[in-house]
Amino acid sequence: MELLLDILSDAAIDTLRLVPFLFVTYLIIEAIEHRASDRTEELIKKAGVAGPLVGALVGIFPQCGFSAAASTLYAGRVITLGTLISVYLATSDEMLPVLLAEQADLNIIGMIMLSKLVIGMFMGFLIDAIQRFVRRERHEKMNIHHMCEHDHCGCGEEEGGILRSAISHTLQVTFFVFLITLVIDGLIDIVGQNTLAAFLDTQPVLSVLVSATIGLIPNCAASVVITELFLEGTLSTASMMSGLLVSAGVGILVLFRANHSAKQNIGILAILWGTGVVWGLIFMVAGITFA
Repeated sequence: MELLLDILSDAAIDTLRLVPFLFVTYLIIEAIEHRASDRTEELIKKAGVAGPLVGALVGIFPQCGFSAAASTLYAGRVITLGTLISVYLATSDEMLPVLLAEQADLNIIGMIMLSKLVIGMFMGFLIDAIQRFVRRERHEKMNIHHMCEHDHCGCGEEEGGILRSAISHTLQVTFFVFLITLVIDGLIDIVGQNTLAAFLDTQPVLSVLVSATIGLIPNCAASVVITELFLEGTLSTASMMSGLLVSAGVGILVLFRANHSAKQNIGILAILWGTGVVWGLIFMVAGITFA
């Protein structure tokens, strides 16, 4: 019982100290997203062959808004598959707010975001080039506004303005952070951090595969848990990258709702997961670390 109380207490303290940082971060992010979302959508639409470049630059901002918008635009064949993947890979979901709240080293934050940006652009251009090479059939263009009204993706809605949105996001992420911190603290206290780290170190490939699988969960909890495990020193840089590269948030859910080809959606999911795993393994083999 004493161990349980200690774990609860530590998790609560660790979580509560993050709240002010999370709130300020989300307030800034919501202000940017609400002011720029319409112009961003138009920019992506008009990007043409430069879509993956614009998609990656836009996707680097956290929040579900841009990945959800990209999913809807792709379902309407307004953007290419490469642009969609570039947004997904660059999107940091809840990673950035958690890193800022935890006051992680700015160099580490910069290296993670730059890596996601470069990989997103590279893979986007590669996928579009492959599609042009094999001359895949164009799908009939759908009405983007009709899809948005039909699917109600929810991101970017005003509903009380940026203050309410920031408070809502802060409470949701605080709850997830508390649960995840509780699990992490409990696991570390019971198993021992050295034992857990040693296991993951001896199973680096498995760690990359598991992290990429967790990252696909269309919920902010995925990026939160991966980020927290990396900051705890439990996940390696390679495993962290494999998971965060595929953390597209609710964009994946919107894709499955807006794009009516289940086979195609599963294929996109497989491409995303495979990309995360491959780049995670590349980081592992190359010995790249951000610690």
